Amino acid sequence: MSVVLSARRLEVSFQTPEGEVQALGPLSVQIDPGEFVCLIGPSGCGKSTLIRVFAGLQLPTAGTIEIDGAKIDGPSPRAGLMFQQANLMPWRTVLDNIALPLELAGISKAERLQSAAALLPMLSLEDFGGAYPNELSGGMAQRTSLGRLLVQKPDVLLLDEPFGALDALTRERIGVDVLRVWQQYGQTVLMVTHDINEAVFLSDRVLVMSRRPGRLIADVQVRLPRPRQIENEYDTDFVAIAREVRRAIDRA
Repeated sequence: MSVVLSARRLEVSFQTPEGEVQALGPLSVQIDPGEFVCLIGPSGCGKSTLIRVFAGLQLPTAGTIEIDGAKIDGPSPRAGLMFQQANLMPWRTVLDNIALPLELAGISKAERLQSAAALLPMLSLEDFGGAYPNELSGGMAQRTSLGRLLVQKPDVLLLDEPFGALDALTRERIGVDVLRVWQQYGQTVLMVTHDINEAVFLSDRVLVMSRRPGRLIADVQVRLPRPRQIENEYDTDFVAIAREVRRAIDRA
């Protein structure tokens, strides 16, 4: 089940030795059920802060933030968070790493391994369930991390630049994998990226943020048909949307 994700007049400030620094806002946004939205903007503009607020890991200084109208005031099982680093446990196999959240939730071994194994083909890991992290490529490690997120069946996926450490070709391949998974499950997705083409390829909308304090300065609609292929990045409509995003970033 996908959900509405919303923020109204959101602000986040931090205390530093030099005084209070406003990192984010005021910012208002709504992400509709099942939307895939990418967030892009200059380094340090508060993109990761916004993800952490939606995940319930950072409380806002002002404003409200909600999932389906319910205020977020702490981590919610309805939202799953994925970081740039896979952070896999090296002594656990791919299957056991994916099943870890279910183990922590007290699910029986047979049930959690069955649930984890069911995800392997979707993640192109069906031949690597018994492999350990040091035997995986970077893309395989991130697919494993994505599986660990999906096995919890969250309504919202919060992805904080999850492919940033990967090479360009691997990013493209795993982007296609993520779209396939999203199209099957239909979660609401908010993803941070620094890659304009990646943002346009994946999303229904690209939100562009200003320099700190981060505010939304553009909401670019991506009206391209799905399913999408990597070759679409050379299409005239794709290039025009990417150019619109670039112009918004240049104004940030």
